[in-house]
Amino acid sequence: MTTKKDDATRAETVGSLLRSEAVVRAARRSSPADSALLGDAVRDAIRLQEEVGLDVITDGEVRRVAWAQTPRFVDAFAATAGRGALNWRGATEGRFGAPDSGGRPAGYPSVVRRVASAPRTGDMAAEYGFLARYARSRTKFTMPAPSYHRRYWSPEHSSGAGYASAEEFLGEIRDYLRAVAHTLVDLGCDYIQLDAPNYGSLCDPDTVAAMRADGRDPSAELEFDAALDSSLFDGLTGVTSALHVCRGNGPAGAWHSAGGYAAISADLFPRLVVDRTVARPGTELTASSMGRVMVTSICSTGMTPLSTPITTRGKLVSGKTAIGTWSARYTPASVRITAKKKMGRVRRASQKGLSITACAGGAMGIILSPRLCRQQAWPRPLRQARP
Repeated sequence: MTTKKDDATRAETVGSLLRSEAVVRAARRSSPADSALLGDAVRDAIRLQEEVGLDVITDGEVRRVAWAQTPRFVDAFAATAGRGALNWRGATEGRFGAPDSGGRPAGYPSVVRRVASAPRTGDMAAEYGFLARYARSRTKFTMPAPSYHRRYWSPEHSSGAGYASAEEFLGEIRDYLRAVAHTLVDLGCDYIQLDAPNYGSLCDPDTVAAMRADGRDPSAELEFDAALDSSLFDGLTGVTSALHVCRGNGPAGAWHSAGGYAAISADLFPRLVVDRTVARPGTELTASSMGRVMVTSICSTGMTPLSTPITTRGKLVSGKTAIGTWSARYTPASVRITAKKKMGRVRRASQKGLSITACAGGAMGIILSPRLCRQQAWPRPLRQARP
């Protein structure tokens, strides 16, 4: 449900922040000896976001080995070879696990035991308690969408788990994550975001062609998955629900899916029953969740430190109608945002000292500069069509 805290335009991070090598190693070990280092790293992430002026913050996902944590906390998965590789583009082109990719070792988790009865090996919600204890700003928790877990389904390796279909498996994942969400609410969390780069993969013609070659129906899966993800929030009250779509990010600015969101927007966004859909397009979104808030980040900073100015552009949309344009120019010392509504005037704002590296994170996006938000520079007609 949308709360009064959602009425104003906000600036927030998508989720993760960049980490030092020492923090990454500590997260992987997760030993008691690393607890102090990880705690300091979370407090640093909180301080960074609050000093910049973000209205909603996370813990930077500092403690996580991977952003999708279900296999870490549910003993129902095993690494299996010969599947799950993604076609990475950009700085780390090649499939992860390929000799020339510099990627992770071969082998990708597959579900091999039933989730409902599998032992739990930890508490996914536990990290939120530390964030809530130290944050002064509003906080949110991010976790993988139930639909994302299709990537853990293998017709070959999952057949012994006792499921009649991938959809039955996904239903049990939804139930597990719903229980996590209830625990988060008990800890005081009022904003939960589901991350679903799997939808972004459906923008990629190569991915869709490969799915069809395997006998899968991408359209039917999207319809099922949108309903499944929306249903996770059934029975939760006083919580802002969000779903984040992207085309996947890897080291040094790599991505694993290409193609524009026009391929999925008309089919996906109207089906999602969430308060907010968050996308990091770098391109036009042709449809929004009907009657709900659509926010798109205008700054994707999962990249190496910025040394030269860059400019990005996009369209403001209301429903399926383009009502204006925005552009943003980033330099190492400032962000300048320009928005132009059709038949309206150009509005400008500059956030001095807002370094793209200071705000940066593996999947962080600035929706609007904090100063621009506080100056209320966006006219009221744009409230449901924010860049």
